[in-house]
Amino acid sequence: MSFELRKYTAPDFSQPMFQNAPNVVMEPAPMDGVAPMTYHALSIFPEYFKVDGKWLLAEESRMDCVPMYKDGKVYVVEPRWLKKGDLVICGRTERCEDGIYMHANGFDESSAAGDTFAFRTNRSRETAFSKDYDEIYDLLKYEKDHGYVVWVMGPAFAFDYDAREAFSRLVDGGYVDCVLAGNALATHDLEGAYLKTALGQDIYTTKNQPNGHYNHLDTINRVRYHGSIANFIKEEKIDNGIIYSLEKNNVPYVLCGSIRDDGPLPPVFGDVYQGAAEMRKHVSKATTVICMATMLHSIATGNMTPSFRVLPDGTVRQVYFYCVDIAEFTVNKLADRGSLAAKGIVTNVQDFVVNVADGLGLRK
Repeated sequence: MSFELRKYTAPDFSQPMFQNAPNVVMEPAPMDGVAPMTYHALSIFPEYFKVDGKWLLAEESRMDCVPMYKDGKVYVVEPRWLKKGDLVICGRTERCEDGIYMHANGFDESSAAGDTFAFRTNRSRETAFSKDYDEIYDLLKYEKDHGYVVWVMGPAFAFDYDAREAFSRLVDGGYVDCVLAGNALATHDLEGAYLKTALGQDIYTTKNQPNGHYNHLDTINRVRYHGSIANFIKEEKIDNGIIYSLEKNNVPYVLCGSIRDDGPLPPVFGDVYQGAAEMRKHVSKATTVICMATMLHSIATGNMTPSFRVLPDGTVRQVYFYCVDIAEFTVNKLADRGSLAAKGIVTNVQDFVVNVADGLGLRK
């Protein structure tokens, strides 16, 4: 295996800037769900806080959250979950002035300089992506045994026969640890398995079928009749598709709903905060995240994903983040997260997932 993780180099805390830095200032949350006025907001990078002369890493970092100190450890908390009296670390600097240090170059990301969290990596349809594909193949082979790969998917895959089949091969091959998506992906994928259409259009020929606009509603209705997707698959003898493969291989998936959803399917989270919490359970374990053809779910996941992960043995490793979309705007919005770990690929996602499955040797 040629793939190797980038080595993480921690800050040299013997340097004068660290030795001479003050301890952080902490202030109690004034009420439930409210941070002190001078709270510190976290980034995607490793951040260290000087408490009683020791530099502590916030291990479960997350963008736009606040560091809270308790019992000798720095915890990362969404402000809405703060309780009155929680000790919140305060300060708006990042170079030790307030006892806070943001470590942007721990993975030798030498291009990140100056205002590092605003670092921009624009990519376009004219960018060469061959090297990225090769890196993804090697990365996924490594992660299969050592990591946790989260795929974030829009409904585009459900509309194409080859894309559905290719992603099913990835699931069967053990390259998928979790899927985050919405009601649409599951609905149209199950419609494809049940009625061979997606929104009434044949998933292979793309021809509209008679009364096809009923098909996704009929699918939802039937799933709701059976009470769950698992029961629907069993009772209707479903034997293909993305959701079928996830169920067959006991791979978890989180479906978060929106106001426009039909149905929705039984497992869809209608409460946005409950859905976000379920997403976070998997993102907090992710070592690689691949977002494909869904701007809203990709942005939501991106905001939850730090550039690093602290493993059970204390090792700090990089989190790899890819955004794949035909729209340059979506790709660059996600890639503009201040880290070389976040890469954008501008391409048709249906072609992308077929290429990845083929590149991993997962033939039909």
